[in-house]
Amino acid sequence: MKSFIIIGHKAVTSPFSLNDLPGAAGRMDILCRCINSALFLSHDIRRDVFVYLILKGEPGPVKLIRFDGSKVRYLSPDERSAASLIKKALEKNAQEFWTESTAGVSIRKGNLDDLLAELGKEIIYLREDGEDIRAKRPEKLFNEPIFLLGDHMGLNCDEETIIEGYGQETISVGPLSLHADHCIILLHNEMDRIEKNP
Repeated sequence: MKSFIIIGHKAVTSPFSLNDLPGAAGRMDILCRCINSALFLSHDIRRDVFVYLILKGEPGPVKLIRFDGSKVRYLSPDERSAASLIKKALEKNAQEFWTESTAGVSIRKGNLDDLLAELGKEIIYLREDGEDIRAKRPEKLFNEPIFLLGDHMGLNCDEETIIEGYGQETISVGPLSLHADHCIILLHNEMDRIEKNP
């Protein structure tokens, strides 16, 4: 399995209008694009992928949403479709454990530290000044990886301090700063090449 964690610093934690994803929903459009990049192939879904969203916006508290590629239904490759499933999840009463809102989509209370503790593995942090991904040993990098990406605001100092406790590696997918959803596509491309040509 491959996992992608995306932090949405402004992403709202209560139901929102599908008509204003970049504004009133707190840049929910970024998270929706990341979901689509992580899960979709041409005419298919990547069933070996989990996507975890960390919603840190108003009104709080922080909520976690999980998309399971092996079970997700009713998801089309457009932002509004992903946003609709996130909205349905936020309509549930989030508990301290995962609660399914629609097939393959679940929600729970929690923050970055809670999620990393639950996953219990080293993470791979995507940042512009990280080591070039192509300089890494593929078998080490891509063994059930957990990739962590920030939104348009990146990660703050507190978040970077948290991930230091999880043995993270910091990598880059190229010499220029890219959108999070583009980074996910490039990561998949690297993994696809290795899996098809071991």
